[in-house]
Amino acid sequence: MTLLEARDLHVGFASHGRRARAVDGVNLAVGEGEIVALVGESGCGKTTLARTLLGLERPTSGSVLYGGAPLAYSSRALKAYRREVQLVLQDPMGSLNPRHTVYEAVAEGPRIHRLTGERELVAEALSRAGLRPPERFLDSFPHQLSGGQRQRVVIAGALALNPRLLIADEPVASLDASVRGEILALLLRLRADLGLSALVVTHDLGLAWNIADRVAVMYLGRIVETGPVEQVLTAPSHPYTQALLSVLPESPAPVILAGEPPDATRVPGGCRFHPRCQVLAGGAAAEAGVDSACRSQALTVLPASPEAHTACHYAAR
Repeated sequence: MTLLEARDLHVGFASHGRRARAVDGVNLAVGEGEIVALVGESGCGKTTLARTLLGLERPTSGSVLYGGAPLAYSSRALKAYRREVQLVLQDPMGSLNPRHTVYEAVAEGPRIHRLTGERELVAEALSRAGLRPPERFLDSFPHQLSGGQRQRVVIAGALALNPRLLIADEPVASLDASVRGEILALLLRLRADLGLSALVVTHDLGLAWNIADRVAVMYLGRIVETGPVEQVLTAPSHPYTQALLSVLPESPAPVILAGEPPDATRVPGGCRFHPRCQVLAGGAAAEAGVDSACRSQALTVLPASPEAHTACHYAAR
């Protein structure tokens, strides 16, 4: 069953007199008990999409559905929604108040939602997040904890509301390599024990490989490749996915993309990746007879389905 869905989602912002198409037609679904990785380089629209799924941004067009029903934007509806869909940020020091103890940080959600048994909820959440015994951490301040422990406190703050889905924005980006595996293992254990679903936003395809069931690769406001993680990451079809994978240590040779991601106020015609595409630049697209289409023919928005899909003229030849 689909738990959270973006349907033909568009989000735009005014930028220097122009309209930035931060999210430019996205279909994305997260099923019950499923972990989906949303991958792409900085500036591709991942965080804007995550904020829109949380109800922190309102779509220009399209819709967000939770449990099959469109998301309502009244204060009461959003409060109820955010009890079930919780955000986990990448910077625990930035998201934790340095003047609040661990107890106060984790108890904030139950207090906002006026839940009974506050102390038991806090202790259970800390325990589930791997901070055991919880009594040892209740009176600690963030600066007294390690980076991994602080991230576990942030996760415990989400768990205290017993959510159904976590949206984790770069959940291990600020952690040492030795701690990253522990946090990823925790997310997998929470899925196994509690049936939690998760959308993990990351620029790291290696992280997606280790944790996700499905992956969606985003470029310039749109998903360009999606499918089961093993299929996409072992046999990527889109040149952009191939370039992202090429920087992993086991890759034989990195693909160097020309320039920076284009400005979201000036989305190129045709395939939006074509100004940086190594397949087009190397002549392979011309040999296949699709170079003209790459430059001029727009691609359809990919569906939100479990099967593999690619928005690429060359891959579809």
